[in-house]
Amino acid sequence: MRDKKRYVLVGTGGRAEFFYGALAQNFRDKSELAAFCDINQTRMNYANQLLREKYKYAEVPTYPADQFDRMIENEKPDFVIVTSIDRTHHKYIIRAMELGCDVVTEKPMTIDEEKCQAILDAAKRTGQNIRVTFNYRYAPHHTKVRELIMNDTIGQVTSVHFEWLLNTRHGADYFRRWHRDKRNSGGLLVHKSTHHFDLVNFWIGSHPETVFAFGDLMYYGRENAEARGVTQFYNRATGNKIAKEDPFALHLDSDAHLKAMYLDAEPEDGYQRDQSVFGDGINIEDTMGVLVRYQNKAILTYSLVAYQPWEGYRISINGTKGRIEMNIIEQSYVNSLGDKSQEGALIGKTLRVLPMFDAPYEVHVEEKKGGHGGGDPVLLNDLFGEPVEDPYARAANHIDGARSILTGIAANRAIATGMPVRIDNLVRF
Repeated sequence: MRDKKRYVLVGTGGRAEFFYGALAQNFRDKSELAAFCDINQTRMNYANQLLREKYKYAEVPTYPADQFDRMIENEKPDFVIVTSIDRTHHKYIIRAMELGCDVVTEKPMTIDEEKCQAILDAAKRTGQNIRVTFNYRYAPHHTKVRELIMNDTIGQVTSVHFEWLLNTRHGADYFRRWHRDKRNSGGLLVHKSTHHFDLVNFWIGSHPETVFAFGDLMYYGRENAEARGVTQFYNRATGNKIAKEDPFALHLDSDAHLKAMYLDAEPEDGYQRDQSVFGDGINIEDTMGVLVRYQNKAILTYSLVAYQPWEGYRISINGTKGRIEMNIIEQSYVNSLGDKSQEGALIGKTLRVLPMFDAPYEVHVEEKKGGHGGGDPVLLNDLFGEPVEDPYARAANHIDGARSILTGIAANRAIATGMPVRIDNLVRF
């Protein structure tokens, strides 16, 4: 038996440092980072530079994406961490399990029902384990809602209303980068809403049965800008005079981290991180409404709008003994720009219980250091450290990962067809 668990990481973009930084800094006594794998050598070199300079950790071998099998053979990892582009998650998850490795994957686990079924089948066939990193479960205010419902504070949950707002900084960022193509991300109902749909599953202890949705691109994109009278357009912001006055522009040469990770890496794969949110080629929605019926007969009404003046959400959970109301204002965060501990940081928070026959009361929730109100360090310890007994069962596996994305996948199909979609018609568990 080895003293340390060995990890390799696939996909060294903006989300990767959350994991390799933790391995290199807080968990190096029990874990070992063994290698990077990516389609872009420049980006892997920069990740190694961060390991060396920021974390005082030895550089690790790098492998092109087409040498994934060779990496597993050479490095003999216990775990593969998957933080690549969403549409490739299934490829690395399945192959890692076939080669005898367990998997830690960033959400969403994958983007459509075919890839989801392939992952479920591979997990059953190989017997390997998958962890899906739902850090929102670990945020103290979200865990508190789970605790309140587990303690029968509002009785049996009958309905949930969940309104999520992305502002013109964070929300716009999904329309600058690869997420703007649904082929890559599954759209925001998969890529972003997987967090929210998982929270509802987690809170109410059930899973989706039937889904209906409407959605459209109503603010971003060239046609919408033209309809508002915009006459000047550009393809990308960096080095463009027109973009200098655009509050939606992201200038890669204005930040050393963005420049090293994306601008300097462009010659290898052509990926432009700073595309105009009012350009052509955007085929994901920015305005969405979803209706979900759960196996336990609870009903969810869900809204996501990606161009609002503030960032956060309003949640109401109704039960047979009362109601929970939570209002959250979050600090806006652009991936790879700024301190990762500020991701999901709270500006304002209220959590109230309204009993059916008693006075409403505020629920105190203690926030701690780290991203998502102190939830991120708990998640990382669960992954890489010594997990403690968790009465809330926050660790998520591939079944949880599937049940969260299937709400968004079904919603995408409902938007396309105008018809409700049953989850059991999408995959076999």
